[in-house]
Amino acid sequence: MKLVRLIEANSQELSYGLTQKILSSERTRDYRKMPESEMCTAVYDVYQHLSDWLLTKTESDIELRYTRVGELRARQGISLSHFVWAIAMTKEHLWGFLQREAMVDHVIELFGEMELLQLLDRFFDNALYYATVGYERARAQSRAA
Repeated sequence: MKLVRLIEANSQELSYGLTQKILSSERTRDYRKMPESEMCTAVYDVYQHLSDWLLTKTESDIELRYTRVGELRARQGISLSHFVWAIAMTKEHLWGFLQREAMVDHVIELFGEMELLQLLDRFFDNALYYATVGYERARAQSRAA
């Protein structure tokens, strides 16, 4: 809970920083179609209420919320690969913040485990992104044929 409170206390700063990363990345360039304030508010909501999402929300709550978010992004013209990469960036941005800011006993042990998890996360995030890009490319070629 200590780390969650740290995230919630810094949710505005985290949201702004992530919004800037998303807007400047070529992998998420479709987000430039959205108003910056709308994007920042969406990210802020997740970070500000992280304890609720982790402790009280059910899988059904998450399914309902993020199904709607996915539908909204599709209607806004955000490609699936850019949507998926933005989610990966959200996780990576949070990891970076925790590595910089978290003060915990036995830091060396904790960061050793976190570093391994981060490497695994980055690998799977990249694999997911590129698999999605390939999927979209195949669908586009199929439509053109």
